[in-house]
Amino acid sequence: MKVLVVDDSALMRRLLGSVMSEAGWQVRFSHHGVEALEMATDWQPDVVTMDINMPQMDGLTALSMLMQVRPTPVVMVSSLTEQGAQATLEALALGAVDFIAKPGGTISLNIDQIAPLLIEKVRTAARARIPANRHATTARTPRAGMQPPPAAETAATRHAPRKVPTAAAEGLVIIGVSTGGPRTLEDILPQLPANFPWPVLVAQHMPVNFTDALARRMDSMCALRVRECSSTMPLEPGQIVIGRGGTDMVVQRKLGRLVAQPRQESAEHPWHPSVDVLMTSAMQVLDPAALIGVLLTGMGNDGAESFSRLMQQGGHTVAESRESAVVFGMPQELIRRGGASMVLPSHSIAGQLRDWLSAAPSIR
Repeated sequence: MKVLVVDDSALMRRLLGSVMSEAGWQVRFSHHGVEALEMATDWQPDVVTMDINMPQMDGLTALSMLMQVRPTPVVMVSSLTEQGAQATLEALALGAVDFIAKPGGTISLNIDQIAPLLIEKVRTAARARIPANRHATTARTPRAGMQPPPAAETAATRHAPRKVPTAAAEGLVIIGVSTGGPRTLEDILPQLPANFPWPVLVAQHMPVNFTDALARRMDSMCALRVRECSSTMPLEPGQIVIGRGGTDMVVQRKLGRLVAQPRQESAEHPWHPSVDVLMTSAMQVLDPAALIGVLLTGMGNDGAESFSRLMQQGGHTVAESRESAVVFGMPQELIRRGGASMVLPSHSIAGQLRDWLSAAPSIR
């Protein structure tokens, strides 16, 4: 495999290059975006790792142009700052497959801490699907090409009084997603109307500092309110709750009301916020018929076990299809286990959720 490392820091180029070389890959280097575009065209790497802040041409501009001239799997190398998180989400909307946070402190000493994850992410990126309809997206219009919600359901009206169906039963929609998730969520969440009758909970595998930026970005796009679960919060119609990075999110019942709350990461689960932890907790306080599980793009099998149990016990589940999944691992595992009520491309999922809940309280 050929990997192009793009970073303006000579130290980062050397350290990242050593990790790639030890994995047995061919590695070349670029120190800014203009040079990276030339090398990507001439050398045609299988994967590019891209820094965001660089001279002459920054990473976002280079990524946007790369997706137009030669679409290539890209893993962004991002800082852990708030600004870095916002730029990373913009990069994912532009077509980057994944990102990895730069090690803090003494980089030369901490590179070994991220090396296994970096290798895993680059290998996954090499197999990822690059959606063709995203190549023309520009850095400041992440929703270009997406069908907006009806005028009455735009983000401008998301704080207006909500008309929740009087027959709506108590229930939850739980979404599990990993690699490629932020971009896929943009295909689904903005299409849910302001009067959507059930709260939506999202377990997106992400480190701390990134999920708040994701929630704020989605809130600007959605008719529903979008918040990060940073503390115990009541669950009500008209809201989307995104699990906080560095924690697992669980559902509990307190004083007769459903609440979501963060808790310490479970050592039994390798990915966080854990989809299985979230769904298992919801099944402990709600009837399976009052739950819908949606498993989207991502590597691994998080969510497959609990979603399969949900379907077996009478709940509804959706697996994203290979057609749209950036990485088909998580939904494929759910399908393999026979745990998917339906298999749909991402752009059809919101419509199915609306259809299921249009006749609440019964979605059968």
